[in-house]
Amino acid sequence: MLPVPDGLAGMRVDAGLSRLLGLSRTAVAELAEDGQVLADGRALDKSDRLAAGMLLEVTLPSVAPPASEPAATVPGLRRLYEDEDIVVVDKPVGVAAHPSPGWTGPTVTAGLSALGVRLSTSGAAERKGIVHRLDAGTTGVMVVAKSESAYTALKWAFKQREVLKRYHAVVQGHPDPSRGTVDAPIDRHPRHDWRFAVVAGGRPSVTHYDTLEAFPAASLLDVNLETGRTHQIRVHMAALRHPCVGDLTYGADPALAAKLGLNRQWLHAHQLGFAHPADGRHVEFTSPYPADLRQALHVLEAEA
Repeated sequence: MLPVPDGLAGMRVDAGLSRLLGLSRTAVAELAEDGQVLADGRALDKSDRLAAGMLLEVTLPSVAPPASEPAATVPGLRRLYEDEDIVVVDKPVGVAAHPSPGWTGPTVTAGLSALGVRLSTSGAAERKGIVHRLDAGTTGVMVVAKSESAYTALKWAFKQREVLKRYHAVVQGHPDPSRGTVDAPIDRHPRHDWRFAVVAGGRPSVTHYDTLEAFPAASLLDVNLETGRTHQIRVHMAALRHPCVGDLTYGADPALAAKLGLNRQWLHAHQLGFAHPADGRHVEFTSPYPADLRQALHVLEAEA
């Protein structure tokens, strides 16, 4: 626990902790966005104000990620679009957005570097150009900033919820109602820190879903995110008792996953739309289902 000294009272979290911990404001802001800055068990936003005597719990990486990572070819990473400001990619399974403690696998940033793409240097060094993320086990469309102005504009657009983020998910069973909204706060699981959960006092999280197709054992959903919390769709679907098929971390049936040949959650970032940071025109990009998700759907359709 870290007490807030009187001299930092009233300061923003990012500014105050920057002084207290000797980190950059950007680094503190990234920690806050990831839910790593807590006060009385509640996650603080970077713009929240500090109070004298407040007890903070700040989780820092045990090993600092490398400031730069070696360029490495990432099989399956495809460029869907590229110009001077942005590059839009189709991220394959098993690839993280950027390097982090404990992750030794391929990353989007390294893959783009290997392709000769120069990314924005704004933000933390290990997250260059990254304005949003997909889990390593989630496939689909991502945008990465190349210019500094694009980084700033896109980060703001995501924060202001001005970005269309549409996912397709296959969940166990049949959600009732078939179309609805989950408005439930998310934070780290109180007992398992590698998971997240619906937690009172957590960060506001809103997920809209609509059933596209129902199978005997599962449903294909179209999911639209208002917020972008870590594992948001996976947590909200599990809270409805309809976890993503194959998502063993959040309670999915391992027998059904094996039957469908899935080694990860059936979750795909299908569509991404936003105002282009250079001229404001609306652009949208889509990603087709990868082979493992298509195969799982074929098995479900055959039983319908």
